Amino acid sequence: MSENFGDPPMGGEIAATVAKRLEEVRKNQDPETVRISWRGEPKDIHVISMPVAQLYLNPNTHRIRAQRSIDASRDAVLGEKPWGEAGQLYLSDLLKAKPTDPTQTDPDYVELKKELERDGQLAPGVITQNGILVDANTRCVALRDLGEEYIRVGVLPADADWSDINAIELRIQLRKDKRRDYPYINRLISIEEQLAAGVTEKDVAHDWNLAEKSLKADRWAYQLMCEAIDRSVTPEGNRLTLLQFNDQQESLREFYRHYTTLAATDPDAGEQLKETRLASLLLGLPKTSLRYVEGDFYTRFLFSRLPEELRPEVPAPIADPIPGLGSDVIVADGDEPTRAARALTDVLLKAQAQVHAGGNPTRVKESADLIRQADDVFRTAAKLAGQDITLRRKQTAVPDRIVEAADYLTQGSDEFAKSKAERTLDTDAFDSALLELKTSMERLAKQAGRAFPDPGEGVEWLLNAVRRREDEND
Repeated sequence: MSENFGDPPMGGEIAATVAKRLEEVRKNQDPETVRISWRGEPKDIHVISMPVAQLYLNPNTHRIRAQRSIDASRDAVLGEKPWGEAGQLYLSDLLKAKPTDPTQTDPDYVELKKELERDGQLAPGVITQNGILVDANTRCVALRDLGEEYIRVGVLPADADWSDINAIELRIQLRKDKRRDYPYINRLISIEEQLAAGVTEKDVAHDWNLAEKSLKADRWAYQLMCEAIDRSVTPEGNRLTLLQFNDQQESLREFYRHYTTLAATDPDAGEQLKETRLASLLLGLPKTSLRYVEGDFYTRFLFSRLPEELRPEVPAPIADPIPGLGSDVIVADGDEPTRAARALTDVLLKAQAQVHAGGNPTRVKESADLIRQADDVFRTAAKLAGQDITLRRKQTAVPDRIVEAADYLTQGSDEFAKSKAERTLDTDAFDSALLELKTSMERLAKQAGRAFPDPGEGVEWLLNAVRRREDEND
């Protein structure tokens, strides 16, 4: 959620400089302006030049919201002293970093520096009157790295507050321009902020150029991640972060589709799929393998292969009375396999949190060993599940083709009647098509006759139909 970080310590002095420069540019016959969305309406604000050293990076910028958690100690300093040197340096480091791996410099940032060095600053940023960068945080960092002294910025009205700062920054970043795309997780956080502020799902989907069904899938995925993080908390207080899911957008959307489809008809199977696929996602199984983790994955392919270390005690069901139906009518939190799958996922969530957090070497090693064991078992189970699915598809391929052909024949029959009534039937083409059908049925009957020494009713009909034709020819 958005935070209110108050005013920067040098805000008064900066505001005086800004006021003086605004007064100067207003004297120009054609002062430069930039258009923003101000409280729901378009507004042109004046652009001035400001020293990059005097401006403050926005501690609440959406672009690096999730990345802040990568270093808990530095993030804590930023939260306590957002305008201090250490906090501002952390923001600068994150703005330069690769979104999926903040320990590395982002190639897009390197390219941005090259563009600024070659072309200069093409578009102005936006600041508050007390020097907080609303837009162009990354460009300001790049200009500082290049040794440039000034940055061009539009200035918000004096009464701009933190809700304005957050709304304007997000609105500017949603424009389709050459700025870096929003990282997946930061986009999800921003979407939840917009919805919490009262923006409709339809408008949010439009803002982010998403289909409404994709927005629903993303919101479900975000809730799943938040729940997983809460479940990952270790006795020492370590937990996973949203960054662990940053490169899983497509897998999570497919996860949502499979889960909602299955849960609609079989809630327990849906919950088993949810737990085992979340664990598989956490272990880093490839997208192709994730598709094999279905509702029966835990019971059919996984459970029997789990070592004792990965068979945690299954908690007793939590059963709650259904309101209005009396204490004798209860609903439980899933069947035993579902609760067992959930317990296993909880173990893996905590193990991953321990490994990512580091700390006690013994605990880290134990957790890493547990994850390696689970990884081996899950990959083996996924391979077997994939082979099973492939076999089932092969077994149903021929019947599916026949059913599809029957559908086409039914459609052809309806269209035949219509064409005959309208006298539009091409009789020669129709006769030729029937000869092709005859040849195909004869080939099919020949194969079926070899495959079924004791044919069923359908195969018997096919063989008899072809035999009658052969007898007629004789």
